[in-house]
Amino acid sequence: MNAFVPGGRRRHRKVRQGGSGVRRAVVLAIAVPMASAALAGPSAFAASGNSATGTAADTTEGVDADDQQMAANLDTRVLDQRLGSDVSGVVLDADSDSTLWDHNGSTALMPASNVKLATSTAALTVLGPEHRFTTKVVYGDGTLTLVGGGDRTLTSADLAELAQTAVAGLQKAGLTSVKIAVDDSLFPEPTLADGWNEGYYPDSVAPVRALVVDGRGVQDTSIDAGQTFAELLAENGITVDGDVTRRTAARTDVPVARHKSAPLGDIVKKMLKTSDNNIAETLLRMTALGAGRPATFEGGTEVVRQVLSHRYGVPLDHFEIHDGSGLSRADRIPAATLAQILELLTEPRYAHTLGAILDGLPVAGEAGSTLGPEWGRFDDPNSQCAVGKVQAKTGTLTGAIALSGLTRTDDGEWRVFSFIENGSTAAPNDIKDAMDGLAATVNGCWA
Repeated sequence: MNAFVPGGRRRHRKVRQGGSGVRRAVVLAIAVPMASAALAGPSAFAASGNSATGTAADTTEGVDADDQQMAANLDTRVLDQRLGSDVSGVVLDADSDSTLWDHNGSTALMPASNVKLATSTAALTVLGPEHRFTTKVVYGDGTLTLVGGGDRTLTSADLAELAQTAVAGLQKAGLTSVKIAVDDSLFPEPTLADGWNEGYYPDSVAPVRALVVDGRGVQDTSIDAGQTFAELLAENGITVDGDVTRRTAARTDVPVARHKSAPLGDIVKKMLKTSDNNIAETLLRMTALGAGRPATFEGGTEVVRQVLSHRYGVPLDHFEIHDGSGLSRADRIPAATLAQILELLTEPRYAHTLGAILDGLPVAGEAGSTLGPEWGRFDDPNSQCAVGKVQAKTGTLTGAIALSGLTRTDDGEWRVFSFIENGSTAAPNDIKDAMDGLAATVNGCWA
């Protein structure tokens, strides 16, 4: 698991709120009507109590002075004009199972890429962190067919290995020429999600197909991969007849070569560090297939909802997603729900299954991640103190910015937070600076 530097607040005692401050109650396990046995298991907790609209938790009874000061600071700082008027936030004490601060936390807002937290949770739960995606080459009817298996991390080097194995087989059979086809039938023909527009293609996200190489953002990633494969064969002395075509591999085709991806846990880490939309959408479809659902937006988002609700007991009031990446402008998630998803990462019983999410969350100031200096994050006087002390998922769309993550006190206790704003007219970098300041406030270094 990823360890990072604790915050600057000394915890004097473990906090447990009573009365209206109790955030959740235990619920019974629920049978899940899904194909994957991975979804069967004990429920976590269901939300209740402190989700009222307002600026602070309903009670400060039992809350120590440091946390009371943090909540008071957040009450002031959430009113920062850079954040606009449509902003929500929640801070949870994972160790005492209590809400320390709540500002419109149950209001569903556009979460942008914070949707990837839900997508990752479902993928790891249904498929398992050790799951690998397989890309195959088969031969039949004079054609080598490259069969996509949903590996969005396939590289040219991987294709080169497949090509070398295929060339050896062709030469052994006395063949010097071959036709090339691609089979991406694992996914149906790409469509736009609700809340997407064609302007997203192919830069923000490519049409979602089961075959791609080097993560290239092109309209037809499958044919592009097939053309790369054909070029590699030609470089090894094989004549390629005609253009690359589509073909559904036959059961009688002879297996020639296969490549397995890195474990899913590693792919999730990569996706979260860089907020890769294409990986997220591919994982949504592979999760749907793993649970016996169609590899569509609808099939994938249905599985996400069932995993969160039935496997982990996360309440889904006002939860609405239409994709796996958060690009959809129709997506809506309350900050309270995002915080409860993240809080699962603090529970040891879920460490094996969901640990890759914690490891993959960008760390404030981490180069190469969406919280790195190249993105101008945690670099102003108020938030610089939190560099190395906060892990969080970013989210950015026109008119929507979110930051949801975790930090530790200097006693090692978890603080989980989620902040979302919609509709601010401030410059995006100014909004992000204000958000970073809220996270630094939760950490306690900006006191």
